[in-house]
Amino acid sequence: MADHGIPLKERDADPDPLAQFSAWRAEAAAAGVREPEAVALATASAAGRPSLRMVLVKSFDEHGLVFFSNYSSRKGSEIAANPHAALLFHWDPLGRQVRIEGPVERTSTEESERYVRSRPRASQISALASPQSERVESREVLERRVSDLEDLYPEGELPMPENWGGFRLIPESFEFWQQRNDRLHDRLLYRRSDASGSAGGPWRIERLAP
Repeated sequence: MADHGIPLKERDADPDPLAQFSAWRAEAAAAGVREPEAVALATASAAGRPSLRMVLVKSFDEHGLVFFSNYSSRKGSEIAANPHAALLFHWDPLGRQVRIEGPVERTSTEESERYVRSRPRASQISALASPQSERVESREVLERRVSDLEDLYPEGELPMPENWGGFRLIPESFEFWQQRNDRLHDRLLYRRSDASGSAGGPWRIERLAP
């Protein structure tokens, strides 16, 4: 197995994990990774039963990473009951993974609406038509709901979905994983230096065994 890219060494890692993440994501995009913003999102019920699915991280900054969904979906219900989650980015052509964990909160109504209004009209209609994660009788039922909405709103601005909007994961930890020869992979874990792990504190970098 060949090495991918430059070995991941502590002295070369950015002290800010968000900057390190941004650089790796940009390199994934430059390498032609399809949808480098795609991420596996793990949530759990109040009883601790996990579930996993792919979502798209639409923005990220010092406040966290933002994705959007139906608040009444399984993921939305689990986040409401247990507001913590984990993200896993996998950029295979570069032999890289990034794991991010932390609490989750809803974005503001204004932020959610700005994103909704930026989506293609057909995607907005689909969000209005779909009772995400609920049982439906058939594909035809969904298509009929879309058709009815297209007839009801032939032009102009569509209404905002009542149960649809953004979530922000606020990182408490980042792990950067770089594939290396003989399964002796590089793993660097960023955690807050202060005991409370509160947002805004400095980050500590630790090397983990593969």
